Amino acid sequence: MEPPTSSDQAFLVELRRQRAQLRESISALESALAAPTTADGARWAQRVHVALVELSGDFREHVAATEGPSGLYAEVSQTAPRLAGSIRSLVEDHAMIRGRLDDLLARAQAPEGDLEGVRARGTDLLGHLVRHRQRGSDLVFEAYEFDVGDGD
Repeated sequence: MEPPTSSDQAFLVELRRQRAQLRESISALESALAAPTTADGARWAQRVHVALVELSGDFREHVAATEGPSGLYAEVSQTAPRLAGSIRSLVEDHAMIRGRLDDLLARAQAPEGDLEGVRARGTDLLGHLVRHRQRGSDLVFEAYEFDVGDGD
């Protein structure tokens, strides 16, 4: 396998930046979900909703950067067609995660006493996001032998 070109390197640096941004949004949601609900349920729900709005925007950016016509998946399809199955699976993840994000946004906006339900769904979403990010890292490594990490 040939080493990444300078344009590939720039692309991968941007991918790393976006991954770091998404990771920060995931961390913000995790922090909001972990806060106690007993002190002020409405304030807790508002904090979770704000974190979800941020995460939703960052996730939309992630999907555009990966699924777009000049996105990561198009690039990987050209570079390593053997990874088509992994790409399909990641695209399916996007649809599932988007649906869960939208559902959770609606629930957190009007939790109506189901704070624990919001927390449980949010925690489940976090698990899906972490696994998705791991599989995305694996895809990039398999295609480019490059660890995208998060720039830490």
